[in-house]
Amino acid sequence: MLSTGLVLFCVVASLLSFLICLVGTKYLIGYLPKKNMTVMDYHKEARPQIPRPGGPAIIAAIVFSELLLFAFTGSYAVLGLALVTLLCGIIGVVDDLKTLGGVAKPALLLIGGLPLVALQYLVPNAVVYSHHLYLPLFSVPTNVPVIIILLIIVSIPIVTNTVNTIDVLNGVVTGTILIASIPLGFAIILRYLVGKENPDVMAAFVPFVAATIAFYYFHKYPSKIFPGDSGAMALGAAYGTIAIISGAEVVAVIAILPAIMNSFFFLSSMRRLVEHRQIKSQPVRILPDNTMIATGEPDAPVTLMRLLVGTKAKSEKEIGREILILCAYTSFLACITAILTWVITLAR
Repeated sequence: MLSTGLVLFCVVASLLSFLICLVGTKYLIGYLPKKNMTVMDYHKEARPQIPRPGGPAIIAAIVFSELLLFAFTGSYAVLGLALVTLLCGIIGVVDDLKTLGGVAKPALLLIGGLPLVALQYLVPNAVVYSHHLYLPLFSVPTNVPVIIILLIIVSIPIVTNTVNTIDVLNGVVTGTILIASIPLGFAIILRYLVGKENPDVMAAFVPFVAATIAFYYFHKYPSKIFPGDSGAMALGAAYGTIAIISGAEVVAVIAILPAIMNSFFFLSSMRRLVEHRQIKSQPVRILPDNTMIATGEPDAPVTLMRLLVGTKAKSEKEIGREILILCAYTSFLACITAILTWVITLAR
């Protein structure tokens, strides 16, 4: 049962998360250019220099608000969310400053899920995630702790990198996370109604969304700041962790299918792990009217953006809108999955 105290504390933590990210991002917009920490926005006619990375504001907002919630609830699932976000965010900051290789980054991210496993097994009576694997339509409880541990260790870097790869245009990565959070939040509520969700996890979900909304305000088209790898990876890590501790992994995966498709297309075309900044042949080229169309270079990576402009040139705003429409469609499918799973759980 959701207590009045938990609801009030959730509101306070969410407001703080929103304000920390909002104020922190605004500060970085002024601070980063002074340190020459900007990148060119190649998709604009004027080629403006945009501050990057804005990730520290996102990391600070999520971690601080979740630690505050942990202090109130004592939930180690909430603490795990804060620690995973912090670890992956720090790796992202290092990547922003030093550019980690295509293999080094995912290898380092393997440590991202370790806090969840450590808290689950090293803290007496701590419940961070479920050992039971639930699949829609075949929701048979199975106790497979070893498999779940391996899935957690592997899934955090996969989700984190997947979300990072969709950071291709103004507002796309934050917009994708916000849209995908709708079915995830919906699934968490439905699971709570059938007694399978910890109310503390529900409370932890809201500050994450609040921080994302605050950053989206500055990241939407035309962007005033870019999240960088630190911001995108922190959002991906938090999203993946919430899916794990809430037991709504399948819903979360379906919701971010466009990002998964983008990552799959990229990896299958490159046939190896490679840092996107090291790619010489670009997937799209910019025309004189500032629209984009796919290049004909055979060694250029295949991406979702390249497929969307394969036959017709489109503006950055059009491409970004089409990607978010795809996210809305897969999120709708994820909502249906959440409802089906809920109905089957009630029927059992």
